Amino acid sequence: MSILYKYIKKYGFIFIIGILFLTAEALCDLLQPTIMAKIVDIGVKQKDGDYVIQQGLKMLGIASLGAIFACIRSIIASNVSQRIGLELRFDLFKKIQEFAFANKDAFGDASLITRLTNDVTQVQNFINGLMRIFVKAPILCIGSIIMAVSLSPRMALILLVIVPVIVCLIIINLKLGYPYFVKIQKALDQINTVMREYLAGVRVVKAFNRFDYETERFEKENDYLGDISMRASRKMAIFAPLIQLIVNLGIVVILWLSGFAVQNGSIQVGEVIAFTNYMTQILFALSMITHVFISFVRAKASADRIQEVLEQADEKKIYKLTEEGNEKFQESPQKGMVTYESVYFSYNHDIESAVLKNLSFECKRGESIGIIGSTGSGKSTLVNLIPGFYYPTSGTVKVEGIDIKTVSPKYLREKIAIVPQKTILFTGTIRENIRWGKEDATMDEIKEVAMIAQAHAFITSFPEGYETHLGQGGVNLSGGQKQRIAIARALIRKPEILILDDCTSALDLETESKIREGLSRHKKGVTTFIITQRITSVMEANRIIVLDAGEQVGIGTHYELLKSCRVYQEIFDSQCSLEVME
Repeated sequence: MSILYKYIKKYGFIFIIGILFLTAEALCDLLQPTIMAKIVDIGVKQKDGDYVIQQGLKMLGIASLGAIFACIRSIIASNVSQRIGLELRFDLFKKIQEFAFANKDAFGDASLITRLTNDVTQVQNFINGLMRIFVKAPILCIGSIIMAVSLSPRMALILLVIVPVIVCLIIINLKLGYPYFVKIQKALDQINTVMREYLAGVRVVKAFNRFDYETERFEKENDYLGDISMRASRKMAIFAPLIQLIVNLGIVVILWLSGFAVQNGSIQVGEVIAFTNYMTQILFALSMITHVFISFVRAKASADRIQEVLEQADEKKIYKLTEEGNEKFQESPQKGMVTYESVYFSYNHDIESAVLKNLSFECKRGESIGIIGSTGSGKSTLVNLIPGFYYPTSGTVKVEGIDIKTVSPKYLREKIAIVPQKTILFTGTIRENIRWGKEDATMDEIKEVAMIAQAHAFITSFPEGYETHLGQGGVNLSGGQKQRIAIARALIRKPEILILDDCTSALDLETESKIREGLSRHKKGVTTFIITQRITSVMEANRIIVLDAGEQVGIGTHYELLKSCRVYQEIFDSQCSLEVME
């Protein structure tokens, strides 16, 4: 629970004020049985009505005061817990934003969402309960024990037997419960994973009629979550009734012994009533303490999962990014240059399983570099190293002559625009989506890049034009339309390095040809990487890199590779007719 130290320190003063009001409320509750004893032993015994009324009004006043303290404490608790939950969730989101892609891949999207929502809520609820009843319970318990001892030290000896037994039960409860609640949170991760995959691929599920399969997947994970939850509940359910039974047995013993004590005059009836009330308060307090530990176990499991995210080293710590590296990068005269020097890359940092092997090439400013190869040859992985989404396992990637491991991703990515293989659009208007590339872009700039991307015509055909609202992920657009908007979004950034990752796969050849013509006029001085499955998309590139199983098997112009690279020849032969060859 160390993640709470930062927030408790910030809200410590308000927290202490809340605890003071809670303590005052508990003291008011502790005074009630003692006053009741006086009413019985003095007022009722002596038939003194005025004394009964006087003490009754006193009880009413104390109860009212306790209620006021309870209201103030409740307001403070809600305010502090909500603020801590808000800040914890925001800090967690900021940390996730700082993640390298390797960190994100290690956790998985569904797990991060669960930690950001459900786990934070568990911690927030614990803090709220901490200031409402969790602190009150031990105060009430200890206070009741003290008051009971002051009334009758002899009968209070019963507490020496009851309290240690209950403390042992609570400790056992804690040890048994924690592993189950960790499993519950992980099961929630799996539920979220299944739901996200289903919702993301719902069209495929419907197209292949795989409803039964998806239902079985969800049922399996849901049954596991239910099974773990029930097993945890069964473990927890044993202890609360057991604690109540022990305390109630203690009350029975006290009443039995009190009968003899009243007969021989060593204790009065009012004191017996007060002692019984204190035992009842101890029962309530111990029940609350049991609930405290159950909540603590759940909150601790969630806090550990949040801590796991917050303790991840970000890119700055992993690669020791420095201001000196940033300054050199910003002042570099080698604008738009990209260099690979003996680069190996593996997702699990094992050279033996590298997906990129010994890549070496240099791309100068304004050059167009085509990257082609079979599916799974490492084309997208290669360009993912340029903006620092991943870093080489071995070797060096330099942008503008500076090793990317020494440059903050913020400065590096300001000079790069990417059109990803999987088009991602955001909820909002078409205009807002294009302006993602440049926040202060004018409408004229937006229209200019939309024309280059061959998007202007279909955008203006919509009734609301550029103000057309897009659903989540651009669901109301076709694949080709989404790709063209993504291209416009990249172009408006006016980057020094442009990465087109198979971004015209959903377009027909004529539209793709028009986009290439527009790009050739627009991107003068821009270093361009074109990843594609179509050989016609890279034939005019300054150089073409041919990948096969992560290895660079050829580099050169289209005609040079036709003569020297067998893999390129095979791709060409499989795609192009004799007419194209001529």
